[in-house]
Amino acid sequence: MDWLQLFFLHPVSLYQGAAFPFALLFNYLCTMDSFSTSARYLLLLAGGAALACAAMGSFAVLVLVSALGAGLLISSLGPQDVHRWAFGFQMSWQTLCHLGLHYTEYYLQERPSERFCITLSSLMLLTQRVTSLSLDICEGKVKAASRGIRGRSSVPEHLWKTLPYFSYLLFFPALLGGSLCSFQRFQARVQGPSSVGPRCSVWALTWRGLQILGLECLKVVLRMVVGAGAGLTDCRQLQCICVMWSTAGLFKLTYYSCWLLDDALLHAAGFGPELGQSPAAGGYVPDADIWTLETTHRISLFTRKWNQSTAGWLRRLIFQRGGARPLLQTFAFSAWWHGLHPGQVFGFLCWALMVEADYLIHTFANLSIRSWPMQLLYRTVTWAHTQLIIAYIMLAVEVRSLSSLWLLCNSYNSVFPMVYCILLFLLAKRKHTLN
Repeated sequence: MDWLQLFFLHPVSLYQGAAFPFALLFNYLCTMDSFSTSARYLLLLAGGAALACAAMGSFAVLVLVSALGAGLLISSLGPQDVHRWAFGFQMSWQTLCHLGLHYTEYYLQERPSERFCITLSSLMLLTQRVTSLSLDICEGKVKAASRGIRGRSSVPEHLWKTLPYFSYLLFFPALLGGSLCSFQRFQARVQGPSSVGPRCSVWALTWRGLQILGLECLKVVLRMVVGAGAGLTDCRQLQCICVMWSTAGLFKLTYYSCWLLDDALLHAAGFGPELGQSPAAGGYVPDADIWTLETTHRISLFTRKWNQSTAGWLRRLIFQRGGARPLLQTFAFSAWWHGLHPGQVFGFLCWALMVEADYLIHTFANLSIRSWPMQLLYRTVTWAHTQLIIAYIMLAVEVRSLSSLWLLCNSYNSVFPMVYCILLFLLAKRKHTLN
């Protein structure tokens, strides 16, 4: 395996890496007084359109049409209606595109084009930005452009007022990946004064590059181990547990590497945290918190830290606005947003049950376990159980064929979520009796 393959094993990573020089160039141009705010918006928009065409080919039309339609709705509707219409339009368009993938995979029995898969991934990220912006307008955090457009203004003034919206929906550092950047943060960065100087640290980028290199090396080693062993179709009894854990480890390393690369690209373009400022203080939420994800013994904490910006977006969009059973609604919507593949529906519903069980189990344990040796034993056992349940869910979500999902469900691995399901039933019944 050569060094190019070592760095860019994921198709999206190649295009994210190619966008790095342009991100650094944009960051440098922002330090020049002659580089106006409108020029910054235009460069981000043009860069996004160019990157979409390069990465998606003719499928880029799907993303551009979606951004155009959502942008027109956001810029023309009032605060009371904008979120409902923008959400309905964006999810309908994304669902139609996902149905095209279902048709290719399940009806035609063909492997979908890589460019089409990249397009779907970009559409999912676009849905985040569209709904985040529409919610901001609905909640009064962002002033609706429609208020100013309804007046007697010229065409250039119309374009000027809607340009930030279209630039935000398609700006190239976040087109193919990266944590969700709010419109307020995006606007503050673009309109920031040029006197602040370069907004990226060479050390921060170098550190992210070293982390990516280490993860890719680990992935190469783990791939060799997985390739040398049996798969889910050939494993026997307890051997299937090792197969599940190592395969899920490959998926996690891929996600971590991609998230770090996306984070580095945003940082290179000046959309990362300010120098000397913690990410949380500036409203920036990185997707990868590897230490917490690999050491936590709680599924609920893993859920909040896994792809953090997306978890926060789902919490705001569904959980906080839901009525009865907000947790189930959130995971059901997540399955819809991901495409409603059979493994995704099963995996996300299983995940919802595991989180419900996690709350009850740890509440009961905190009240019952007092001595520190027992607490240490409890944390060790629940850590291992959490990692195995997450591995089970990850394989269920990632597999495409029903036969692979059936193999997973019929293996010894199903014991781990089944234990939590039994505890959920017993503790829920106990809680109901006490109430």
